[in-house]
Amino acid sequence: MESSNSVEFGVEHQMVRDSARDYLAAHSDSAAVRRVTEAGPAHDHALWQAIAGELGWCGIALPEAVGGAGLGAPGLVLLQEQLGQRLACVPFWSTACVAAPWLQGSVGHSGPWLERLAAGECHAAAVLPDDGGWHYDGVRIAAQVNANGFVLHGSAAQVADAAGADWLLVPARLDDGEPALFLLEPAALAQDARFALAPLDTLDRTRPLASLRLDGLAVPASACLARGDAAVQGLAQAWWHGKLMLAAEQLGAAQQCLDLTVGYAAERIQFGRAIGSFQAVKHRCAQMMVVVEAARSAVYGAAQAWEAAVVAEARLEICAAAVAADDALRFCAQEAIQLHGGVGFTWEYDPQLYFKRAQAAGQWLGGAGVALAYIADNGPQAWRTA
Repeated sequence: MESSNSVEFGVEHQMVRDSARDYLAAHSDSAAVRRVTEAGPAHDHALWQAIAGELGWCGIALPEAVGGAGLGAPGLVLLQEQLGQRLACVPFWSTACVAAPWLQGSVGHSGPWLERLAAGECHAAAVLPDDGGWHYDGVRIAAQVNANGFVLHGSAAQVADAAGADWLLVPARLDDGEPALFLLEPAALAQDARFALAPLDTLDRTRPLASLRLDGLAVPASACLARGDAAVQGLAQAWWHGKLMLAAEQLGAAQQCLDLTVGYAAERIQFGRAIGSFQAVKHRCAQMMVVVEAARSAVYGAAQAWEAAVVAEARLEICAAAVAADDALRFCAQEAIQLHGGVGFTWEYDPQLYFKRAQAAGQWLGGAGVALAYIADNGPQAWRTA
């Protein structure tokens, strides 16, 4: 159950959306998601190899000069929406939506890294500040300079998609407080006792999290990709871009809650009639559609604003989209459970999967609270005094 939207996309964007919808419906349906997560938080490695390597989804937003498709944020938003709708168990958000823009924003000659990401050769994870913000104030990792490079100390409570990552982007502060960005290769550090990634068993098993500990880890000077303003700008770009793409993912999940509910209401018979024929059920489904469409307009508009590269406007649009998408997913997940009746919360039915995603995603990157605070501090005067 999906309507058109006033925001215009090109033919290429529509083709990306339609092909992603069909592919994920076939390869990341409910049964596939359950198979992957039965033993705990995990990735669908076969699906990741297909979408990153064969289909080239990681390069959708990247410039053609590095092997990407050049479709920018609008193209990536459409992919994220479809991935969220299917709760695809792949590290796409961390790789294409956070790590890639971080490298673009921090590293002057990021081409070699971006080429490998566009080709689907690497799965990247990023250590974001524990306070949920985009400033280095929330960075808890320190880097000491020595004769051979650097020594890293510190920890991160939760790192999305860190398990199995080829690259780990780690922000740190140097001895004098200067911000820096490091790139670590977990596979090469697996036997080093000073480096530890510990998988976490979480509520939402479709997105694995891990804790990171760096206890005097020595790294060469080449591991430091950026320092100073470049590191600061890269973190901010990664955070805001990730916030936008997280909203797109939440939008897709909310749409699936609506679709599942409408489908169930058409099949569930009560008092000799499908429950979807009752006015009270129709009204509740209609309200779900209203909040989904409002979120879709906000997310698509934010993607266009990001592409226009007007930072102040884009950030406000992203905050509005984040709040709308978070509200939509929470509301639709709750309504899906209620309108499925007595079976809505059971393991055999899918609404519980989306309810868990709603609860987890609502805490990432500071949740709606950070977005509302930013709007309150930076929105137009009329908003702040209303």
